[in-house]
This record gives sequence, structure tokens and C-alpha cells, in this order.
Amino acid sequence: MSAGAGRALAGAAAHFDTLARRRGNARGVRLMVAGMACFIVNDTLVKVASSSLPAGQLIFVRGLMATVLVLAVMRLTRVPLVPRQLATGWVPVRATLDAMATLCYLVSLFHLPLANATAINMATPLVITALSVWWLRERVGPQRWLAIAAGFAGVLLVIQPRGEGFNAFAWLCLLATVLHALRDLATLRIRGEVPSLTVTLATAVAVTLWSLALSLGQGWVPMRAPQLALLAAAAVFLAGGYQLVIAATRAGELSVVAPFRYSGLVMAVMLGYVVWGDVPNGLAWAGIALVLATGLTLMRQGSR
Repeated sequence: MSAGAGRALAGAAAHFDTLARRRGNARGVRLMVAGMACFIVNDTLVKVASSSLPAGQLIFVRGLMATVLVLAVMRLTRVPLVPRQLATGWVPVRATLDAMATLCYLVSLFHLPLANATAINMATPLVITALSVWWLRERVGPQRWLAIAAGFAGVLLVIQPRGEGFNAFAWLCLLATVLHALRDLATLRIRGEVPSLTVTLATAVAVTLWSLALSLGQGWVPMRAPQLALLAAAAVFLAGGYQLVIAATRAGELSVVAPFRYSGLVMAVMLGYVVWGDVPNGLAWAGIALVLATGLTLMRQGSR
């Protein structure tokens, strides 16, 4: 083979590799946007249901449905259920953190505009970056610390703390964000041989048990078919969101796909307006813009 022919073949191979990468990225972006849409629809459905159901009862019933759904998927995909894996190592730690984060986030969501709760929760990457200094002993440069500070300033603009009309639920939502970050860091400690569905099942069981304890203190009310249908649909959208996001991260380059997580914030603003007529005020819009900008900045820096 001549040198010219070799260069032509190498060029063709590079061209096809570029096309494949672009297709993978395009597919990953579509999957990520669909996954975030599922999460926001799930939040909307449970927020609607919360108007007629106590928080503990609602979260318990949805958690029970999610547990059954995960068990069914494990059976269909022939993932072995090993009870010992649910209670050893970092799996129960991660499950407990996720359960606490879920309870804090959902209780706050029931009392906050959907867009505000979503914006506060979107600060999770900022918290992860800050906690990585302590948890993973990572070095964070001045530019990243500046981005983190700007991001938290954006969160405060969304929360808008003041003496009168203090909103404890906004701070509860921020606590959920910190717990979500700790959950993600704990996930890194889980051994690779533990199936992802096992980790998901542990979380679903933990959420169900913690919400059962909460429901015993709040009491129960009779449930009607429309309420059960709302929670069943929420469980399906939640499971679909998890699967779509996982597929998105595997389909394309993380630096390209990950920023489209923030599409969920746009959807939350739209659904919040359509369903409840909520419109963020000027300070909240400024905070949302800061959270978006700093989150994207951190993602770009992390991909270099």
C-alpha cells in the first residue's frame, strides 16, 4: 500500500470516528433532555398530589411503588438480588443519604414554586466541587472557588432570606442539595461489582422506610383512584428519568451531554407557570441565571 493510500485510509477512519462521536453526542443530548423532562414531570405530579395527601403518606406510597418497579426490572433483566449487598459497605450509607435528601427535597417542593425548588437543587454540582476538597482531597483553584461563590450567591437570590416572612422550606431545599452532593460522593465509594439496580433498590427501600416513620406522625387519609394514578405515573416517570440519564452519559461525551441537565430548569419554569401560574421575581431570575452560568462554567473546567 502506498503512503498516499495509507493517509487516505487514516483520514477516512478519522472522519467516520468524528461522525460517530457527533451522532453519539446528539443522541446523548436528546436522552438527557428527555430524562430531565421525566424528572420535572415527576416533581409536578407529586406536587399536585401533595395538595390532598400528607407528605409522609405520599412519599411512602410512591416509594413502595418504586420498590416494586425496581424489583420487577431486576427480575426482567435477570439482575441477581443479593440481600447482603443492600446492607454492606457504602450501599446503605448512600441509600440513607439519598432517602434523607428525597424527603427534604419533596417536603420543600410541596411548599415552594417548582422553578425555585429546581433552581436550588441544580446547585448540587457546586456543592460537590466544594465538598471534593474535603472528601476527595482535590485541589480547587481560585477560578473555581470564585465560580462556587457566585453560584451560592445565585442560590441566595432564589431563596431571598429576610427577617420577615422567613421561608424555612427554601433552606430545607438547600439542605437536600447538600445531601444530594454527599450521596453522589458516597456513590464513588461503592464497589464496581455491585449492580446499579441494587443501589437503586436500596435507595427505594430506604425512602419507603423513612417516609413510613414520617407518615406515622402525620396520619393517613383515604386514597382515591386519581391520587393512586398520579403517584403511579410519578413512579414511572422517576424510573424513566434515571434510565434515560444513565443512557445519556453512556451515549456521548460527558462534557457535551452533562450541561443539558440544566434543561430541567427551563422546563420547571414553564410547568410552574402552566400548572400554578408561578413566575419567578426579578431577584429569582438573576439567581437562576447565576446558578446556570456557574454550573456550566464548572462543567467546562472539569472537562479540560
